[in-house]
This record gives sequence, structure tokens and C-alpha cells, in this order.
Amino acid sequence: MDKKLYVYGIRPVLELLESKKEIDTIYLQKDLKTEWSIIVRETSKKRNINLKLVPKHKLNRLTKKYHQGVIGLASHIQFQNFENLLSSIFDQGKFPLFLLLDRITDVRNFGSICRSAEAMGVDGILIPKKESAQINEIAIKASAGAIANIHICRVDNLVQSVKIAKDNGLTVLSCSEKGSKLINKINLNKPILIIIGSERNGISQNLINISDEIGKIATTGKTASLNAAVASAIILFEYNRQKHN
Repeated sequence: MDKKLYVYGIRPVLELLESKKEIDTIYLQKDLKTEWSIIVRETSKKRNINLKLVPKHKLNRLTKKYHQGVIGLASHIQFQNFENLLSSIFDQGKFPLFLLLDRITDVRNFGSICRSAEAMGVDGILIPKKESAQINEIAIKASAGAIANIHICRVDNLVQSVKIAKDNGLTVLSCSEKGSKLINKINLNKPILIIIGSERNGISQNLINISDEIGKIATTGKTASLNAAVASAIILFEYNRQKHN
């Protein structure tokens, strides 16, 4: 466990919540009804921090230290504002390329996606504040350090972020095996936001509904779907193939 990231105990966690630091998750013992635990709950809600109410044995697995019923996980990175980042990409005279990861919670998958995204020239990755992988040492290792070199935007509402993208002229493409058109038949050489869903749940229907295109990757075997990280790499390869042809 990285001591620089995990904060244990009542006073250290309250100080972390009062700071301006990015916070990934607060783990709070679920049966606590103390004054300080109410402050933790209310402050987490106010700052829209991912709060997980867990049994004591879960906290004991996270650390052997005296945690007093609460552990805070500070973020490895400084998250970016999506609208500001989008504007800066346009100001550079570039076609923006963004990935949106819908409910991808596996840290190794997330790290691998970041690695491919950085290598393939993605301008930024959008993730939800909840139902998303922790950006921890495992994710960083899986990314081969790429997480430090790519912009990540953690947003409150994925649907609202997609609408912002569309309002700014980006085409929204959902990558799903349920799509009716192959990705190599879709024009990707334009400002675009590509949505990748989780292997378990796919892409949320509300995101599918506001997408401009639903594309699928051509496969010839019996396997119905691909790992999210592999699918991301394939579609980003296709984006670059079209861009440089």
C-alpha cells in the first residue's frame, strides 16, 4: 500500500477533506453514527467524492494501522476540466480525440487503455466519479506510466459531458458489438468522442441513445466480445489509420 496516497484516522481524513487535494475515495465504517462520521458523509456529498460505506473488516484489509473507522484515498493525479481541455485543443487548431470510459472498474484494464490512448494521440479520457477504476499503483503499472502523460477528466454526469461534446461539434461514437456498422466503414477523421463500455454491462443505454454512431469491430471467431482494453486499442488504431491515409 502506498503511504503517500492512503490517509488513516479521523483527524487526518477530516484535514484531507478540508484541503483542495483531489480525493479518489473515502472508505467509512458503515455502522458509525458519530458526529465526525456525519461530517465525513456530508462533506463527501458536498464535494461529490466517492464515499463507500464498508464493514470494519474491509478497512482492516486495506490497512493494519489504527484507522478509527475511516480511510481516505488521495488521487495520484490532478484531474482536468473537460470543457476547458476541449477548448484548448480547438485553440491549438486540432481535431479533438477523446475517450469516454463507461463503468470500467478493472484497474488493469483502465491502465492498459491509458497506455494505448497516450500512444495513439488521445487528447483526454473521461471517466465518471463513481463506477470507475481507482487510479492506483496497479493502474499506473499497467499503463507503463502513461497515466502521468495523458489528461484525465473525472466528470459528475457522463450524459451531460456527451451533450457538451456534441454541442462543441464532436461526433459521438459508441463502440459496441451490438452496432450495425463496422468501425472501418465509419468516418473517424473528424472531432470525435469514442465511448467504450465495460465488459460486464457494455455501454449504458442512455449513452447509446445520444450517440451519433454505433460501431463494432469486425471479428471472425466464436468469441462474442473483446476485452475493453483490446477494443480500445483496435478502434484507436483504426482512427490513426484513417487520419494518416
